[in-house]
Amino acid sequence: MSFETLGLKPELLRALSERGYNTPTAIQARAIPEILNGRDILAGAQTGSGKTAGFTLPLLQRLSEDTNARGRAPRALILVPTRELAAQVGESVRSYGKYLRLRWAAIFGGVSINPQIDVLERGVDVLIATPGRLLDHAQQENVDLSHVQILVLDEADRMLDMGFIHDMKRIFKRLPRTRQNLMFSATYSDDIRRLAQSLLHQPLEIDIARRNAAVESVEQHVIAVAKEDKRAVLSQLIRGEQWSQVLVFTRTKHGANRLARQLEEDGIRTAAIHGNKSQSARVRALADFKSGAVVALVATEVAARGLDIHELPHVVNFELPNVAEDYVHRIGRTGRAGASGTAISLVSNDEAGLLKDIERLIGRSIARMQQPVIAARPAPNATPPRHHEPTRPHQARPQPHRHRSHQRAPNRSSQNNERRRGGR
Repeated sequence: MSFETLGLKPELLRALSERGYNTPTAIQARAIPEILNGRDILAGAQTGSGKTAGFTLPLLQRLSEDTNARGRAPRALILVPTRELAAQVGESVRSYGKYLRLRWAAIFGGVSINPQIDVLERGVDVLIATPGRLLDHAQQENVDLSHVQILVLDEADRMLDMGFIHDMKRIFKRLPRTRQNLMFSATYSDDIRRLAQSLLHQPLEIDIARRNAAVESVEQHVIAVAKEDKRAVLSQLIRGEQWSQVLVFTRTKHGANRLARQLEEDGIRTAAIHGNKSQSARVRALADFKSGAVVALVATEVAARGLDIHELPHVVNFELPNVAEDYVHRIGRTGRAGASGTAISLVSNDEAGLLKDIERLIGRSIARMQQPVIAARPAPNATPPRHHEPTRPHQARPQPHRHRSHQRAPNRSSQNNERRRGGR
């Protein structure tokens, strides 16, 4: 099957061809014709399955065919849980719609609201938004949602997990009753089922992967390790195996910052990304990671979904997540779109119960891997440790006392300016 057989316009086919996409994925092959026909969709698709193109392509085509509509109010609304996913979906809309005369905008928290107001005043056809910031704009009457023809909930389960249900319900009340609804979720919890029943009209259910299945293309391993040895084991894996790119997950923001500092001390170029980081810092860290300027990106659950990193080879769970489903989303950052990848979990004795929950969820035991021999740490001055900021010019600094050379005070002003919720 090719994209031509799905009924897409030449302008969209041209954009797809330029990106090197010729054959649709399973979710795209099933969803695109149905969305073009105007049906409501409830889709269960794992991360990396191509679902973003699965709804953006037919959405763009439907809007482009309505030649009489050219007002300021958005005609399609895509709700997403995080800033990173908003930016990713926005990039897909820009890329696929480059030969169509459609306007789009992505709005989310963590950045100034004034430029977003200016964009909304000029008018958009496709609006990608996190619930909190969109509700801010709606309450200030910066945006009119009464003309939305297509509503997309992307990663709906994640939005419920993050506590956005009340904001979402307030947004739904501002939408017209007659519209097309597209709902995508990696998991089908009871809450998701209830939301689908209240929102969708005779939906077509598309379930590409078995429920909560781990991505099949990801090679999964567990290393049993004492908690105090985790940092040394991780450093040995990265340096000993000469990894060039690894995404590392921790449970807490403080833990992410601490581990990033420690890996820098071991001579590994590292950045951290989590909810307390300013939006500009998060964008810069992700860009440096994608470009190879940073080897290890240490992240909390905020990065478990929405990060689109092409052919990411390695994911490490420095700490197992408290919710088993989050393991699936974490390891789904690698092995995307048919590529291979490896996920390694460093599991201490106190995490044995969490590991059992994960193995019960995915329906199989994860292969155990022998702990690597921990090599001696490099001398402190072998590689000058610092939080990697390659986008800034290097400035010579006076050498501090060696026992404090790696301590940096957090930027409290930028932390305090961050909203506590990912979408606000």
